[in-house]
Amino acid sequence: MHVARADGSAAYALTSGEKSSTAPAWSPDGRWIAFLSARGAGEKPKANLWRIRVDGGEAEPLTDEKGGISALRWSPDGKSIAFVMADPPTPEQEKADEEKRDVKVVDEDWRMLRLYVVPAEKDAAGKRAPRKLTTGPISVGDVGAAEGFDWSPDGASIVFSHRPSPLINDWPRGDVSVVDVASGTVRALAATGAAESDPLFSPDGRSVAYVVTKDPPSWRQSARVALVPAAGGTPRLLAETYDHQPQIAGWLKDGRVLVEETWHTVGRLAALPADGGPAGFLTPEDVMVVGAHANRAGTHAAFVSQAPDRPVEAFTSALPKFAAVQASHVQDAPPALGRTEVVSWKAADGKDVEGLLTYPTGYKEGSRVPLLVVVHGGPAGVFTRGFTGTLTPYPVAGFAARGYAVLRVNPRGSSGYGFDFRNANFQDWGGGDYRDIMSGVDALVAKGVADADRMGIMGWSYGGYMTSWVITQTQRFKAASVGAGVTNLVSFTGTADIPGFIPDYFGGEFWDEGGLDRWRAHSAMFQVQNVKTPTLIQHGEADLRVPVSQGYELYNALRRRGVPTQMVVYPRQPHGLQEPKFIDDAMRRNLEWFDRWVMGRASASAK
Repeated sequence: MHVARADGSAAYALTSGEKSSTAPAWSPDGRWIAFLSARGAGEKPKANLWRIRVDGGEAEPLTDEKGGISALRWSPDGKSIAFVMADPPTPEQEKADEEKRDVKVVDEDWRMLRLYVVPAEKDAAGKRAPRKLTTGPISVGDVGAAEGFDWSPDGASIVFSHRPSPLINDWPRGDVSVVDVASGTVRALAATGAAESDPLFSPDGRSVAYVVTKDPPSWRQSARVALVPAAGGTPRLLAETYDHQPQIAGWLKDGRVLVEETWHTVGRLAALPADGGPAGFLTPEDVMVVGAHANRAGTHAAFVSQAPDRPVEAFTSALPKFAAVQASHVQDAPPALGRTEVVSWKAADGKDVEGLLTYPTGYKEGSRVPLLVVVHGGPAGVFTRGFTGTLTPYPVAGFAARGYAVLRVNPRGSSGYGFDFRNANFQDWGGGDYRDIMSGVDALVAKGVADADRMGIMGWSYGGYMTSWVITQTQRFKAASVGAGVTNLVSFTGTADIPGFIPDYFGGEFWDEGGLDRWRAHSAMFQVQNVKTPTLIQHGEADLRVPVSQGYELYNALRRRGVPTQMVVYPRQPHGLQEPKFIDDAMRRNLEWFDRWVMGRASASAK
């Protein structure tokens, strides 16, 4: 963990050691930083709350809990810290685990996420006793968000989002409530058929801003910011934002709500007037802004930024007039990388489609080169102008260094282009999105960049779905790599932890009239007789989102058909690979796979 001056004039490491330090948070007086770390004794210590003085010294543990803490926030007076923690195992559960009697009852054995508060200082007995604020059928926090709660300016209450369980499939049932810190009394603030999340008190404590979806919620997401009186009352919707997926980043001094959202291939900040006036962007079209947080005064924001040729660093800016100042200088200067530019083309039906094209390192204008296509997950993901040297299973900079051009496509269904574009693949996976990808390939062939005889395609999650689908529709690609891909919509829905996902996209269940035929028609497994493309399959063994059986279905079918294929299963890994050694392994296997089948090169492991 590092500390940097906002003006970039100085930076230093604050913590070190074998265990990571995450979720740093300044105390209101600026003297302390609280953070999470799994330091401590035991075979598998859980993340606990620590603090360290900004001017140095040893870190001090504030909690010693078995549940694992996931988020924290200081009280406005700095005397307490609120945090979120899963229910710790009971002594009976611990004993059952030790004795290998750890049976699981599906959808019943989860551990709720609770809101706690702990004093920053020890009491007269030298103790800090955490106090639980929420109980019952309330699991605190937003799906995929770090916090989901906020202190009132007077420190008397905390507003928080919650759902009936921590299961991701329950996100549509999200609501917002307020808890009185002294008594633990909880009252509902926003609870409708829509999904409410991301609450934040106004600086005067009179209102709460939060994000609310349409009713009923959809996985395709259409949401707005709403304001509700903190004492309770009728919510009021603010203006729609460009992509209909705002994330609240704070309040500005002038009373507008600061939101972060993707615009095409860039993360941007916008301001929403509290009177319902139109949203206005504060940041330019060529500056990536991610993870923004405004200060309490609403005068400045901190965020991280990057570019295809520049790794992630911390930045600050005054607001509302934006002028980015680099605060950290942690990353080493990258080597020469392939140039990346935004490219656009017309799809077959006239839609405008964009992507990011990275040229081979040292590319000579006018020369044709091998092309690799990467499809993002989601399908409502989006490729933005991130650093191409990031360690991922699909190393863009690594491919470029080996002579490939890399096209990362944002087909219909992607975020960043408005709800209508994101909704354009409704009941049509493998239709318009497939044609968007292929028309982008055709555009690069026509432009004289891509060598049509040397092409490959890859993707993870929905990108894996699209890759498995593409190779059932065309033999234009010499090689493919399917990462954690959905290959059979029916069996996926019956085994994944999000059984409501495909029914939402396909307008009903597979057992509805006509449903099975439609789902089969959009599943690669029922078109697999057409595949001839050599295919690498990579999957996490502990993947609950897209169970590993989806990979096995494709692997066994291709193998029986005599198609060159290899399946690699990564132990302990969930939907996204987490252990660095496995990310490195997946990356190297992809480099070798495409070198072998697209370039005709022998792999290092084969020599």
